[in-house]
Amino acid sequence: MQLLFVTAVAIAIHGGAGTISADKSTPEQNQAIQTVLTAAINSGHAVLTTGGTSLDAVTIAVSLLESSALFNAGVGAVFTYEGTHELDASIMDGRNRAAGAAAGVKHVRSPIRLARAIMEQSPHVMLAGTGAEDFARSVGLSMVSNDHFSTERRRKSWQRFRQSARTAADPNWQYGTVGAVALDQHGNLAAATSTGGMTGKRWGRIGDSPVIGAGTFADNESCAVSATGHGEYFIRYNVAADICARVAYQNVPIAKAGSAVIDRLTEVEGTGGVIAIDSQGEIAMPFNTQGMYRAAIDAQGKLSIGFYKDIFYP
Repeated sequence: MQLLFVTAVAIAIHGGAGTISADKSTPEQNQAIQTVLTAAINSGHAVLTTGGTSLDAVTIAVSLLESSALFNAGVGAVFTYEGTHELDASIMDGRNRAAGAAAGVKHVRSPIRLARAIMEQSPHVMLAGTGAEDFARSVGLSMVSNDHFSTERRRKSWQRFRQSARTAADPNWQYGTVGAVALDQHGNLAAATSTGGMTGKRWGRIGDSPVIGAGTFADNESCAVSATGHGEYFIRYNVAADICARVAYQNVPIAKAGSAVIDRLTEVEGTGGVIAIDSQGEIAMPFNTQGMYRAAIDAQGKLSIGFYKDIFYP
């Protein structure tokens, strides 16, 4: 008789890292964010506990975050310099390192579902711009007008940006992303990330979120990672893959590997954070900014949610 390998499940999500401070947030805002984080992580966890795959879990969790106006992905994405939205996303399967990514799309309702379709229904890893949107239409994904992603809060932020004559590299105008990592009952890891990028970005700028190894990485032999922060640094330092390489080749715990890589970013003034999970369901969520919206359900089924350096348990 063939035995089915079953392991404990676990999942973590993030809603971006950056200038998130307690003195600038109202209790109502915090409650709204907590509610969405809880709904997203519970949806992903429900997939895992009913025997679903880690890929399905991260897809569902991230797509829910994309549909919330509270985060910089999908609805609620920041504005480019020209006053539009350009969205990026990627997903990776830890079983075989299959991956899909979409960059600079303007009309796809769910960029993370496009990234998964690219992985599963095309021979490519990354598609960009109008070509990615042509592919999205060919596989029947939902398309929307660009202003579908607009919110008044982001519009006001963009207007302040234009009035201040700042550049997109200014850290005060960096916003995070959304992402998820998960381990399923079959021992498979997956990671997914989706973003609207930086306020005021120009010239088709692409950050780390759709770059496999920088903003997203998953390998069953080591870990799965989704990153958020100043994407140029995450690309240059290959952050997501570096964390998993340290787990695989240095045989260090996921928490130590994650902290070491984020500490390295700190030394070069790179800002952001990651969520990471290893093959045993251990979770790490290090960051070097004021805060990072994050939630996790560990292998024991314990839910934790955090905004700032502290974590509280609802």
